[in-house]
Amino acid sequence: MKKSRVFGRIYIALLMIFLYAPIAVLVMLSFNDSRSRVVWGGFTLKWYVALFRSHAITEALWTTFTLAVLSSIIACALGLLGAIGIFSMRRKNYRLMLFFTNIPLVNADIVTGIALLLWFVRFLPLGFTSVLLAHVTFNIPYVILCILPKLRDMDMQQYEAALDLGASGTYAFIRILIPQILPGVLSGFLMALTLSMDDFVITYFTKGAGVNTLSTLIYGEIRKGIKPELYSLSTLLFLIVLILLILVNLPYDRLFSKNKLETR
Repeated sequence: MKKSRVFGRIYIALLMIFLYAPIAVLVMLSFNDSRSRVVWGGFTLKWYVALFRSHAITEALWTTFTLAVLSSIIACALGLLGAIGIFSMRRKNYRLMLFFTNIPLVNADIVTGIALLLWFVRFLPLGFTSVLLAHVTFNIPYVILCILPKLRDMDMQQYEAALDLGASGTYAFIRILIPQILPGVLSGFLMALTLSMDDFVITYFTKGAGVNTLSTLIYGEIRKGIKPELYSLSTLLFLIVLILLILVNLPYDRLFSKNKLETR
């Protein structure tokens, strides 16, 4: 038993090193004063300064965050309504709609990107709007699947009791239903935000000329040669995604239950 535990710990340690060693090297290179990837020239922050002085990078950064926030908000609203609609269906229709919801998750990004490209070329000029609609499209299934488990766990008797006591449907929805599924809504929002910031394939096919996100900008710059500013940019992106993942995994249920006890 002891040998198996030691072997398991060594295996996990090697696996973590294999996964995170490249990221650690990337972070170190972002602080390297030398342009060489082999020679350490000393600690510096000039690549971060050069990063924010670059007009192309700052514009792509602003476009990326704007797309991520807008698409996440829209997908969260539509996904919430869709999850409630699917949850209220009968068992057979529920399973059917859940099956269709899972298709975009297992579908290849390149298939989704080309399909959206053909659709937009026919009905909509490629640009910021087409990328925004594309991001909303692939974010909605993730939001639905984050909210559905919370809908199954919520207490419908509270909602029905509020209606029996004279509350309107809108009031009961906002004050009774939303607080119960809020952790799922927040998880769906953060999931959509992360996926939107990280997406490349679908954005590449639907962005059109004159629109660049960080992923498409990095792809174009790498063909010319890797600049040290890209190390700094990648490090910042990693930190942002890490913070989002920490927020997603916070124990919302404990926090909310604690707040409820304090208000009582």
